[in-house]
Amino acid sequence: MKRRRTALLTLTALLGALLTAVPAGPAAADEVEQLKNGTFDTTTEPWWTTSNVTAGLSGGQLCADVPGGTTNRWDAAVGQNDLTLVKGESYKFAFTASGSPTGHVVRAIVGLQAAPYDTYFEVSPELSVSGDTYAYTFTSPVDTTQGQVAFQAGGSADAWKFCMDDVSLLGGVPPEVYEPDTGPRVRVNQVAYLPSGPKNATLVTDATAKVPWQLKNAVGTTVAKGWSVPRGVDVSSGQNVHSIDFGTYRRPGTGFTLVADGETSRPFDIGTSAYEQLRVDAVKYYYTQRSGTAIRDDLRPGYGRAAGHLNSAPNQGDYNVPCQPGVCDYTLDVTGGWYDAGDHGKYVVNGGIATWELLSTYERSLLARTGHPGRLGDGTLALPESGNKVPDVLDEARWELEFLLKMQVPEGQPLAGMAHHKIHDEQWTGLPLLPSEDPQKRELHPPSTQATLNLAATAAQAARLYRPYDRAFAAKALAAARTAWSAALAHPAMYASESDGTGGGAYPDTNATDEFYWAAAELYLTTGDREFRDYVLNSPVHTADIFGSLGFDWGRTAAAGRLDLATVPSRLPGRDKVRASVVKGADGYLSTLKSQPYGMPYAPPDNLYDWGSSHQILNNAVVLGTAYDLTGASKYRDGAVQSMDYILGRNALNMSYVTGYGEANSHNQHSRWYAHELDPNLPNPPRGTLAGGPNSSIQDPYAQSRLQGCVGQFCYIDDIQSWSTNETAINWNAALVRMASFVADQG
Repeated sequence: MKRRRTALLTLTALLGALLTAVPAGPAAADEVEQLKNGTFDTTTEPWWTTSNVTAGLSGGQLCADVPGGTTNRWDAAVGQNDLTLVKGESYKFAFTASGSPTGHVVRAIVGLQAAPYDTYFEVSPELSVSGDTYAYTFTSPVDTTQGQVAFQAGGSADAWKFCMDDVSLLGGVPPEVYEPDTGPRVRVNQVAYLPSGPKNATLVTDATAKVPWQLKNAVGTTVAKGWSVPRGVDVSSGQNVHSIDFGTYRRPGTGFTLVADGETSRPFDIGTSAYEQLRVDAVKYYYTQRSGTAIRDDLRPGYGRAAGHLNSAPNQGDYNVPCQPGVCDYTLDVTGGWYDAGDHGKYVVNGGIATWELLSTYERSLLARTGHPGRLGDGTLALPESGNKVPDVLDEARWELEFLLKMQVPEGQPLAGMAHHKIHDEQWTGLPLLPSEDPQKRELHPPSTQATLNLAATAAQAARLYRPYDRAFAAKALAAARTAWSAALAHPAMYASESDGTGGGAYPDTNATDEFYWAAAELYLTTGDREFRDYVLNSPVHTADIFGSLGFDWGRTAAAGRLDLATVPSRLPGRDKVRASVVKGADGYLSTLKSQPYGMPYAPPDNLYDWGSSHQILNNAVVLGTAYDLTGASKYRDGAVQSMDYILGRNALNMSYVTGYGEANSHNQHSRWYAHELDPNLPNPPRGTLAGGPNSSIQDPYAQSRLQGCVGQFCYIDDIQSWSTNETAINWNAALVRMASFVADQG
């Protein structure tokens, strides 16, 4: 099931009314130049500008005076319309451009000139005054005669001059072969191995016989050595690989490297401190995702920003959001919560599973033999709420919980007690765009059974965890959970529409049996009521094999109920069988991990990596970690710990999927405000942000232009335009929180 569709859009809906030149007719046939007059020898025709831009010829170039004081890139633009693009055809997009004074950025796009203004390719170079030449190839994902080339130059406080020449869009060129820089052939966890934990690496080599390896410390002294184990061709990468096990070395230190087959790995540590920091950083990610509040720069240096969506211009705001036309006749205050991913939407089904996993991280710390509740306690996350004698992780989760409660249909309205599926912009917005600068109308979307049960489950879980700190909030949450449960029983098949994907992800799901099971489980664990116990015991999900290869996610929530039934004390009949089912699921993941030369508990059918594969690997590791908590068997602990190796660099691309962790790490995730790649004034994602990871379907045009025919692990690119492989999301980071905390606890 697809997680979402987050198309890159130009938001140039007003350009048609603002053009000051007559656009050209249809472009020439394939395999020739698609643009007219890209050399500007005698005229600027048929190029248009927005009404606030004055353009003309200057030394054989088109030069445009760009006004200051605009907000968005598309507020000031030059372009040409009515271009023909052919689906599957490869194009070379080239131009020279300069800016004066220096330091300005132009967003060059090839896209659709009409609604929904999709972007098929974009690049945002920082221009120098002397002029630079740029050339790119991409593959068109569509057939259209309404293509557009545009240079968007707005968003600057000061006026500046933009000049361009030799603009070309040449069809029929050979596609560019993308070859990622994978660095040394010895692939390791680039962050840290636990002193008492497993230590494995993967060697990419043509050798078919074993080869020697050496572990070297920071000064180059060999401290351990051995022989590799040939593994043949790894299906997940198409590479011939060997495995290396150096787990017998247990002395802590920094700056280790592994040498084999003439290659030296990237450096790594042996110790626990990195995981203690990752535990904190992964949770701190949520503060900068907050909606409805200013982000304080003193708490997150470099990430301070104005509050988003508080009815302050240009925001239309979240205080009084109406429904989509025909859905309801009321408005709701749905301020707060976390922005879901790289867009400004807020989704109950994704918020629900993310909140559950954060709360479960805390609940595990209370119940597990290796748990340390103080590690995410009051004052650990530097939040505005720190110092209130409530664990900081609960303070952060409450920011989302309060939003989820606001999404419930009010008493007296049709469908009272149900929860609206989502709230987001009426139309897609472009990148970059700070939340406070979003001008779009916000809309509530229809209630759904799944959203209602997410609310019931997380509110019920919250009721038992917040009771020691705020009995009134706990009671409010439990009352909302009971109301939602009753509403869902009355409306058991209200599903979100797969076509409702304009302005935000659709999150479609046509099976709510897993959500009913999860909600009943949380309500039973909190209340002990027979109604919920009986529902759990009679659910077909209760005895089903739910630990599949893809793991649990927003659309597969049964595992959330099963894991909590196995770990949270209760008098549920047959609880031993519940616990045994978790251990059986862990056995399957452990078997998968051992079969994978890169050592991850993930082997999707037909080697087709799913959207958000990084967090699916982590969630499968959560099952392994839970089996350790239940049994104390070290094989499950080691399997869970080893799963982090893939995330932190021991993979085919030899990169860490966590920002700020590892010598080579993802740092250009798709986001409208962590958008340094497009705007030097904006930051990269904060440390501890998980990238979605390889996705065989490569739905976005940018990935399609570079990754056609990719194999498994190679279906990923660290670029802000690749929303299908490189987005950030609250549910994905929740899996990182859970596993970073587990591994830190094993120190």
